[in-house]
Amino acid sequence: MIEAAHFLRQSLPCKAFLREGVPSLRENLDNQHSFIFLKWFNFFVYGSVVLFTSFFPLYLQDVGMNKLEIGSVMSAGALVSLIANPFWGIWTDRYQNIRRIVLLMLTGTLVLSQLIFQAHTYESVYIFILFFYFFQGPLFAESNTMILSYVDSSPKRFGSFRLWGSLGWAFTAILAGPVIEWAGVSVLSYLFALLLCLAMVMLISLPRPKNIIGSAPLPFRGLGKTISNPFFLCFIFFGILVSIPNTMNGIFVPLYITELGGSKTMVGLAVFLSSILEFGVLLLFDKLLRKRIPVMLACLTLVSLLFVLRWWLMADATTPLQVAFIQVLHCITFGGFFYVGTQLTMLLVARPLRSSGQALYALAWSGVAGILGGVLGGWLYKNLGVQTMYQSAVFLTLIGTLGFGGMWLFAGSGGYRPPAAQEEELEDISAARQ
Repeated sequence: MIEAAHFLRQSLPCKAFLREGVPSLRENLDNQHSFIFLKWFNFFVYGSVVLFTSFFPLYLQDVGMNKLEIGSVMSAGALVSLIANPFWGIWTDRYQNIRRIVLLMLTGTLVLSQLIFQAHTYESVYIFILFFYFFQGPLFAESNTMILSYVDSSPKRFGSFRLWGSLGWAFTAILAGPVIEWAGVSVLSYLFALLLCLAMVMLISLPRPKNIIGSAPLPFRGLGKTISNPFFLCFIFFGILVSIPNTMNGIFVPLYITELGGSKTMVGLAVFLSSILEFGVLLLFDKLLRKRIPVMLACLTLVSLLFVLRWWLMADATTPLQVAFIQVLHCITFGGFFYVGTQLTMLLVARPLRSSGQALYALAWSGVAGILGGVLGGWLYKNLGVQTMYQSAVFLTLIGTLGFGGMWLFAGSGGYRPPAAQEEELEDISAARQ
């Protein structure tokens, strides 16, 4: 009896521990399941987008559109994003339920995509594509905000979820190519719908996030002060010149490959090669690149010079396999260009105006360049041929490269000290004195 009583007394703390530990264990398991759903959600969302961006131009060509019409349709997203991004940001902040907002965006994307695939005239496709991009265009930004909300106050890092997006982009492209080759480009609508539905299933399986990371939907309040910085405006202008050819290539490289005799499988291979190493390149930049303006301008100049080489090689390509392997340079050029550009914007703009600076940077390098690249590239391709389009890309990029090179020399000689650098220098001096 005494031993039994002693055992019961020893067991009581264990029972209490179990009572307290079971909810904690269940919560940890729920969190792990949430992270798994988040990773697959990112995989399917990025996979659906690469289907649309890489194979939809081939669908438009198949239904009879010319190169200028294709360029105009594909560049519509950059135009709509000027309204769509702040709209969804405002509603996200107002309702504080980003999971429901993203679900609504996915639903709208699904419905409008099927209407697009049922449309038979250029006018009807263009109208539906405008509404489609209203839902789909800001999807990456809102999804990233949602993921940050889930990983907030946890040891998980955003980069691990972004990796799953890169994997979804790469492997969907290379797997979809043979399927579309076998079944025809019309099967694209079913593949796109399938991936969107799988993303919605992953999203519905998630609990509501405990914390909501704000999306800063109205970042242009300091725009007047931001554009009064001539050095920053030069940075924006030269960036547009380099970004326009990148948009041209993104829209028209699938058509270029097929014109050279390549298959849909070859298109998927080109997209796979262009993205499979991108995440590793970003990690290297993040680890090795020094956050100093002259160093980053030098890096931006070198990356832009690689863009020049890339477009020159594309203009001289004679086989689809050559085009596919040239796309490997995309991992370095695109990844490095936009990574360094984002970091430089933080340094070239004063801290209170950084939100406006980043908004202007995204508007110019993606929005303005996206519109001009689609329309200009389509006109050049239609009227002068694809080689002329890529030769024009070499010319535009070379001007941007020389511009960045001049900025690098000017900043390296001590001719420019931006507000952001002055603030950080004052903070370092103050910290040293303390």
